[in-house]
Amino acid sequence: MKFIADLHIHSKYSRATSRDMEVETLSLWAKRKGIQVLGTGDFTHPLYFLDLKNKLRPLGNGLYILKSEKEDSPSTYFMLTGEVSNMFTQGGKARRIHTLIFAPSLEIVEKINSKLSKFGKISSDGRPIFGFPVKDLVKMVLDISPDCLLVPAHAWTPWFSVFGANSGFDSLPECFEEETKNIFAIETGLSSDPEMNWRLSSLDDITLISNSDAHSPARLGREANIFNCELSYRGIARAIREKDPHQLLYTIEFFPEEGKYHFDGHRQCQVLFSPEETRKHKSICPVCGKKLTLGVMYRVEELADRPPGTFPPKAIPALHMVPLDEIIGEALGVSPNSAAVEKEYLQLIAQGGTEFNILLELAPEELASFTPPLILEGILRVREGRLQITPGYDGVFGKIQIFSPSEREKGVFREEGRELQQMKLF
Repeated sequence: MKFIADLHIHSKYSRATSRDMEVETLSLWAKRKGIQVLGTGDFTHPLYFLDLKNKLRPLGNGLYILKSEKEDSPSTYFMLTGEVSNMFTQGGKARRIHTLIFAPSLEIVEKINSKLSKFGKISSDGRPIFGFPVKDLVKMVLDISPDCLLVPAHAWTPWFSVFGANSGFDSLPECFEEETKNIFAIETGLSSDPEMNWRLSSLDDITLISNSDAHSPARLGREANIFNCELSYRGIARAIREKDPHQLLYTIEFFPEEGKYHFDGHRQCQVLFSPEETRKHKSICPVCGKKLTLGVMYRVEELADRPPGTFPPKAIPALHMVPLDEIIGEALGVSPNSAAVEKEYLQLIAQGGTEFNILLELAPEELASFTPPLILEGILRVREGRLQITPGYDGVFGKIQIFSPSEREKGVFREEGRELQQMKLF
């Protein structure tokens, strides 16, 4: 069965996260997006775990649905997932590694939580922090259930990842040592994409997955995975473990330049450098004289043993896209968070079915039957990769430009009551 899965999100119990991140709202937004399987996120948090027990019903295959819904027509299937932060010293260096945990049942999650509670305060945040090495986390969880899956999260971000420039390692074996055999996948993160990871031959046997890491419902699905396998926990886990291109068809990606750690720089000094410029400046900010925050592209080039453009054996292809609300915002010349964008977004979903259907599936002729022309042009340009992107750096998201100011000016919009109509295109 073909379906889209987003397996890394957070709940309202995580820091800097929307209060709407609870299962009922998540299910509604997943349906709008076209996501069939959604990770619960944050299963280690006691209050959220109680929510999951009270609000979800097991289907007997490792997936869950809302108790209020019928088994034959649920809005969304949930998979039990969480993220853990390990902060420890190894090799004389401070390490900060985030890891995703996928679990097949609430009973297994309860055992994981009970074990982890002996090493730290799991109620402090949706993503708890522990002081022991991450390899011990792998052993601990798999001793509870070998059916669990552990995946290094956003593997390249500078601060909290397995390959991060500031606290990571140069290889998976250096990090996980004897537990490396149990690491089957990594999450590429928003600031990197599979093409960047393909430049490392050491990752040829590792499955690359992509997820939204959403902190608010509207951000669900900004990255995701397209599976063609049994709709079950075991089917998803098997597809990831085996790196089978017939079962994991594609990953859906941000353009990595849009990620907030793609290039190097200093946010406070407004210094944005490519890796080449950073090397010329010896990684020092020319404004303040401090060390630059080295981004994902710099780190990939540091570890890569292949040139750009390499397509290794068994590679899972990637589809790059821009979220629909950003395309609408570009067409209207307003923020993606504005009321005008929300209104247009909901109207398009009502006509097009789901966001992914609109962005990836519908033919231009079908889109043209209900999509304002300038928004339609934006969707088609994104499909073709006809974009200008200012790369993100040092915690600042990159900026996507689909239309030049002069092109947008040729589309005349007029407010008539509460209706926003396009009067002219180009």
